[in-house]
Amino acid sequence: MTAPLNHPMPLLELDVLRTFVAIAETGSFTTAANAVFRTPSAVSMQIKKLEEILGRAVFSRDARSVSLTTDGEILLGYARRMLAMNREAVSKFIVPDIVGLVRLGSPDDYGERVLPHVLKRFAQSHPSIAVDVVIDDSGNLRRRLDERTLDITLITNSFKASMAGAEVLLTEPIVWAGAKGGSAHLRDPLPISLWEEGCAWRASALDALGKQGRNYRVAYMSAHTAGQRSAITADLAVAPMPKSFIASDLVELTEKDGMPEMGTYSLAMLVTPEAAAPVKAVADHIRAAFELFRETGKF
Repeated sequence: MTAPLNHPMPLLELDVLRTFVAIAETGSFTTAANAVFRTPSAVSMQIKKLEEILGRAVFSRDARSVSLTTDGEILLGYARRMLAMNREAVSKFIVPDIVGLVRLGSPDDYGERVLPHVLKRFAQSHPSIAVDVVIDDSGNLRRRLDERTLDITLITNSFKASMAGAEVLLTEPIVWAGAKGGSAHLRDPLPISLWEEGCAWRASALDALGKQGRNYRVAYMSAHTAGQRSAITADLAVAPMPKSFIASDLVELTEKDGMPEMGTYSLAMLVTPEAAAPVKAVADHIRAAFELFRETGKF
């Protein structure tokens, strides 16, 4: 028989873990303090207490930067999952009483790939909140929010685009996608699939090709992810897309394949300043979904 522990294991406070995650994501005690509405000294005390409980340092600090230690990287995974579970548990008891309609905007790529999974779980935990979805390009979605015909929207931004007033949910590399065993990337001029101005990855792709001095032609144009993917799998063209969008029917083309690097892009969320309780509930649910994705790679 296993003997009972004489001393119970210490409990980690969610408030402290929220501060820990904010520092890890921003790389700054000061920026994190603003995010969690505490003073920098209070944040420092929270982390000191956390490290005393664990008996390990979770951050390496110098005059210019803050970075996670190996133990800190391990803790970050646990912290994100615990915070996500806390949101889910609380919503089961508090949020279901909220009733209303939320008008949510999304670019096509995330509207097709991500939102169905996220909204299915939201409907289960918030049955009294209806969500109407509008799919459009990011520029139009931002204008719809300004005109108050949307309550909340996701937008994608290339490295050159403004993120003013937006909450970044995810930042990841833009990569070239090609067909498995395809030869489109070997042709001259290079056939590419793009959309018109407003596409988050268009500017990055054209900028990278211009710097490389690569001849190209726009061989396929589609505003929809399904159309882009069809052109790629048929080996009609290659196309820029987020690294996480590379599925089993596609391959990532790199510098070894003669393709230039394109940098990163960000997915962000904008919420109307007059957000009512139902809108805040949707925003919180989306935040939790992307916290889970950053940790597990799955929605």
